[in-house]
Parts: sequence; C-alpha cells; structure tokens
Amino acid sequence: MTDEQKQDSPWIINTTAETFDQDVFEKSHETLVIVDFWATWCAPCRQLTPVLEDLANELDGKFILVKANTEEVPEAAEKFQVTGIPAVYAVIDGEVVDAFQGALPEEQIRGWLDSLSAVSMLAEAQRLEELSPEGAEAKYRTLAEQSINDPVPRIGLARTLLAQDRFDECQEVIDELEKRGFLEPEAEKVKAALELRGMKGEDLNAIRAEVASNPENLELQLKLAEALAGAQEYEEALQTCLAIVEKDRKGVGDTARQVMIDIFRVLPDDSELTTTYRRKLSLALY
Repeated sequence: MTDEQKQDSPWIINTTAETFDQDVFEKSHETLVIVDFWATWCAPCRQLTPVLEDLANELDGKFILVKANTEEVPEAAEKFQVTGIPAVYAVIDGEVVDAFQGALPEEQIRGWLDSLSAVSMLAEAQRLEELSPEGAEAKYRTLAEQSINDPVPRIGLARTLLAQDRFDECQEVIDELEKRGFLEPEAEKVKAALELRGMKGEDLNAIRAEVASNPENLELQLKLAEALAGAQEYEEALQTCLAIVEKDRKGVGDTARQVMIDIFRVLPDDSELTTTYRRKLSLALY
C-alpha cells in the first residue's frame, strides 16, 4: 500500500492537539482505538508505524489507528505518561486498557491485537445490551465460543436472554454456570432477576382482594409479595415481605426473606431501597 493510500484510509487518523480527545476518547466509545506516539526523528517509529498502518487496513475497521506526533501533541503525550517512543496504547470506552513500547515484530503485534479484539467486542456487546439485545446476544455467543472458560460472556448472554424474555434459555446458561459450584455476583443478579420474573403474571388486584379477605393468611401475603416482585413493584414487595418475616421468621418468613434478597440483588448497588430494607430485615431477624 502506498503512502497516499494510507493517508486516505478511513482507519488511520493523523491527530492534532485540537482533535486528539475526539479522535481517541470519543472514538473509543465506538470501536477499539490504537494510539501510536511517534516522532519524525525516531528510527524505531519508522519501523513500527508502517506495520500498524498495514494492519489497520488489512483488518478493515477492527481498530482505528490514531497517529500522534509527540512534537505536535506534547500535552497528550504527557497525559499518557509517554516516557519513550514509539509508544502504543489501546483505548476502549475512554480507558487505556493496554500498551507497549518499542518496535515489536508484526506477529507479536497481531497477537496483541487479537487479544484486544475480544476486549473490544465485549465492550461493544455491553453497549448494545439496551439498544439491541439481539445484537449483544450475537457478540456474547461469539465470545463464549472463543473463550470457553471465561464466564463473563456467558453471564452477558444470560442477561440478554433475560432482557428478551427467553427465560428457559437464560436458565440453561445459569444452570451451566452453577455446575462450577458457585456464581459470580453478576450471575447471581441475573439468577435473582430470573426468579423474580418467574413470579410475573398474577392478577395483583385479585390477590389483594384475597389478602383483604384473609389478612392473617401469610401464604396469601407471600403470594402477593411474589406477584409484586414479578411486576417490579419492589418497594411494596419489600414492605410485604418484611411484614411476613416479622410475624414468622422460620416458616413462610424464610421464603419471604429470600424474595427480599433476590430483590436486593436486582436493584442497583446504590439503591436506597436496598439500604433501608437490608437494615430493617436485619433488625427483624436479630
């Protein structure tokens, strides 16, 4: 490939001080960005940069190569703590995830890019979860096939299946993960959400009427709490479960306690509901 063709490549950017943040950090939220810090007087740079350019074009968009002349972007070089050149950094979702210094052989760079490609695909799958669960699912499946022993893609796959209401398939993934004898916190969160979704579909008004007619029936109150949890009415579900635990800690109350724990797992880590009802549950139990 000629120098002119490389200049016209959509995968290679000659950055400036004014465009650096956009070229690197903003672009990294869309794809893998490789930043090549170089200078015209640097002999190893003249060996490395053409290799990176050829790979950028050969891999056809798997990453964007941003060429940063340290004499033109000194502040950027300082921000990246560049102490010697050539220095090459991988940026994904606004964060530096890996780097190397010096003119490495092409084969070694290819291996480095391959490992980064999986990290980039994982980040892309996570970005797609809300916008396109189907697209995220496809990427998680690819990653799961490539890294059989890595639970992260399979947990992501379970999450996307849950988001698509494909409960049986989601359960299969969780069951496979559980065969190891444990679940990661994120997998526990998916399992809890799956169990709560399984409580969905009850007629809340009908159950409320039953409870009103039999206010001392804890089984009916538990049924109402589970239906509320399935409908994602978490605050009322927690209130109802807590009332059951306060009356019967070891019988129906133990099931109500588990429903509360599942709700805690599903709620955001910084949820006020979690903080409040964890404290109330602790007081009720001890």
